[in-house]
Amino acid sequence: MTVALEKSVEDFVTTPRKLLIDGQWVEAASGKSFATLNPATGETLAHIAEADAEDVDRAVRAARRAFEQGPWSRMSASERGRIIWRIGDLIEAHAEELAQLESLDNGKPLAIARAADIPLAADLFRYMAGWATKIEGNTISLSVPYMPGAGFHAYTLREPIGVIGQIIPWNFPLLMAAWKLGPALATGNVVILKPAEQTPLSALRLAELIAEAGMPDGVVNVLPGYGETAGAALAAHDGVDKIAFTGSTEVGKLIVHAAAGNLKKVTLELGGKSPNIVFEDADPEIAIPGAANAIFFNHGQCCVAGSRLFVHQSRFDEVVDGVAAIARDIKLGSGLEPDTQMGPLVSDEQLRRVTGYLDSGRSEGARMVTGGGRHGERGYFVQPTVLTDTRPDMKVVREEIFGPVVVASAFSDLDEIARQANDTPYGLGAGIWTRDISKAHALAGKIRAGTVWINCYNVFDAALPFGGYKQSGWGREMGHQALEAYTEVKAVCAQLQT
Repeated sequence: MTVALEKSVEDFVTTPRKLLIDGQWVEAASGKSFATLNPATGETLAHIAEADAEDVDRAVRAARRAFEQGPWSRMSASERGRIIWRIGDLIEAHAEELAQLESLDNGKPLAIARAADIPLAADLFRYMAGWATKIEGNTISLSVPYMPGAGFHAYTLREPIGVIGQIIPWNFPLLMAAWKLGPALATGNVVILKPAEQTPLSALRLAELIAEAGMPDGVVNVLPGYGETAGAALAAHDGVDKIAFTGSTEVGKLIVHAAAGNLKKVTLELGGKSPNIVFEDADPEIAIPGAANAIFFNHGQCCVAGSRLFVHQSRFDEVVDGVAAIARDIKLGSGLEPDTQMGPLVSDEQLRRVTGYLDSGRSEGARMVTGGGRHGERGYFVQPTVLTDTRPDMKVVREEIFGPVVVASAFSDLDEIARQANDTPYGLGAGIWTRDISKAHALAGKIRAGTVWINCYNVFDAALPFGGYKQSGWGREMGHQALEAYTEVKAVCAQLQT
């Protein structure tokens, strides 16, 4: 039986949604709107105002006024922190409503949204609220060789960058909004947030909660729209001081080019093709379900998904058969059905992308241990898939699929697996499964990735920095490292009269 929607959720999706600019809900300047679809059915879920370049310009001007003239810049750090903390409280108070919106719009199981997405988003705002009062500079002792005997008082300040454009993806819509907004607001910036066109609903509801928390007008503006129009205009706008983007590496490169006009600062959290490595001494009761979770969590729509499974040759058949058995038992269905373990992919475009990779793997000689195609005729469902007999040059091995598809291959020793793990343009995450902690840490030091999990996977916390090496991005989300991406360092030097 499908979970009954809360009345607030029904009301939210049946009311046409507008843009948030300068504290006001407004129509797009063009008057255009677009439909967001239920990926479990392919049917229209809600109608959303479609922002484009003119709306971006309005939002940037509102954000600039809020930054330079509004109460946000005059507020004490403690006051800012209290508002940000209240956002976390309000997310928690509306947890079921937000979880249902996320499940409807993204397709993920309601149980997952309840257990992970919503609590992690609330915790992120609370974590960052605590940092608002701890943005500090340093005093510096100077010894200037060409001014012998001179005394100086020198120090640094950490100041907000200004107007921040933030573009978030569709795989974890509410959580990605929190990851972006939390550190930007804690450091005193103002924001124009563009949610993914596939999943705008939870960001729009979050915007209402942010206003309820007491956020001044213009500090947070939300512009749903398409990447090619609203996203591109935001990345290129000369009134934006920094752009933060989470999404594909291909689009990340376009963001970099667009940002070059005024040399705005850029942070990127991009794609991945993460190695997940099972040694001969790994505990199968932990490693096999762990390897399955690494790829099948969130339908494989994770930038850090463990999509390349490497297993020691002595355990290869056991581990692959175990992961395949788990894959066959996964219950696919609407995210609102209580027994669903995996929902649909987010869109028809994503369905065609993933099944296209499956066709490519099949044509190039990969063996489908399980899965390998679409599930059902309604909605955007793909079977959890395990591939073997692959070669390093295959597309399914080299490229990010972003679906529930894992390629498995065998290895024989530590040096070999270190080379194979790093044989990718990406460097976002990695997993290691072994009882030998020395071997685990030795390999962790060799892998060029932003996060290495040992005997676990998909462990996230607001205090744990997340980001990538190589083409997986620039900068870090979460942790105190994220604050550095949203502040400028100013050096002040005063000569003292002696």
